[in-house]
Amino acid sequence: MRIISGKYKGRRITPPKNLPVRPTTDMSKEALFNVLNNHFNFSELKVLELFAGTGSISYEFGSRGCSPILCVDGDMGCVNFIKKTAKEFEFDITAIKSDVFKFLEKHSGNYDIIFADPPYGMEQKEFEKIVELIFERELLDEEGMLVVEHSKYTKLDQMPNYSFQKNYGGSVFSFFVPKLRDESKEDEG
Repeated sequence: MRIISGKYKGRRITPPKNLPVRPTTDMSKEALFNVLNNHFNFSELKVLELFAGTGSISYEFGSRGCSPILCVDGDMGCVNFIKKTAKEFEFDITAIKSDVFKFLEKHSGNYDIIFADPPYGMEQKEFEKIVELIFERELLDEEGMLVVEHSKYTKLDQMPNYSFQKNYGGSVFSFFVPKLRDESKEDEG
């Protein structure tokens, strides 16, 4: 796996082979960041990565100057690898071991971008629960974006706050944004 852009463009990162992960491919990662690049100035973004795995997506954000970045994964091996790599690259990344659903039910932060890459084999209702919890808990900034990576067999376009999706091979990125505020009510105040 490599970092595709930013300060550490081209640097290779080699995770241990025993981690229970399915890293986002470099091609998919590049396509994802091309989309995000049209919406955000990376240098001032607060990022949350759920089901972080190797931390590949967080290293991309870190290489582009995002800070702070919070990674959540249920596997201690993944968390330790992210901590080690973040220290090596001097990224402002905090990695915590937690069940993502329990984390979302209790966490009260606010983020510009939330990226979730759950196991593709998770049930449809669990994918939907991630989206629901993020918006119920108001974890996304009003100008922010949630990106959920999933297989083509998972359908999220019926969910509230769904905006659009991009397909890359067997991977799909579904993008969600907070509902626009009612402009007429703002004018009344």
